[in-house]
Amino acid sequence: MTSDIRSLNDRVAVAPQIAAGDLPAIAAAGYVAIVNNRPDGEEPGQPAGDDIRAAAEAAGLSYHAVPVGRAGIGQAELDAMTAALAGADGPVLAYCRSGTRSCNLWALAAARVGRDPAVIAAQAGAAGYDLSALRPTLDAMATRR
Repeated sequence: MTSDIRSLNDRVAVAPQIAAGDLPAIAAAGYVAIVNNRPDGEEPGQPAGDDIRAAAEAAGLSYHAVPVGRAGIGQAELDAMTAALAGADGPVLAYCRSGTRSCNLWALAAARVGRDPAVIAAQAGAAGYDLSALRPTLDAMATRR
C-alpha cells in the first residue's frame, strides 16, 4: 500500500497515486470509499481510473471519480466531492498525483458545509499541506453560509 496516506481528520485522508494492488490493504485499514481526483492520461504509466474502480469494488470499497484537471476545481467537482464525502458511511481516501488537489478539494467541500476555515487549514497543515493560497476562498465560503 502507498505509504504516504495523510489523515486530514477522522473521516478523510489523502494520498498520492494509488495502485490497484493497494486496495485490499486500504480496505483493511478501515477506509470505505475511494475518491479519484486524477484525470486519466495525466501522466504516462498512471493506472486507469477504471482499473482502480474495479479493484476498489472488488475490495468492498465504493469508488467516486471526481477528476480535477488543468481547468481546476469548478462547481461540478465541488458538488461531486461534497456528495461523495457526505454519502460515505466511514473513512474516505481521496487521491491524485501528489495529494494536493485532493486536499484542496476536501477543504473547499468542508468549508461549503460549514466547517471552520481555521480548523480546515490547521488539519491540512498538520498533514503537510499549505492552504494559505486557498484561505481567502475558504473564508468567503464560510461567510456565505
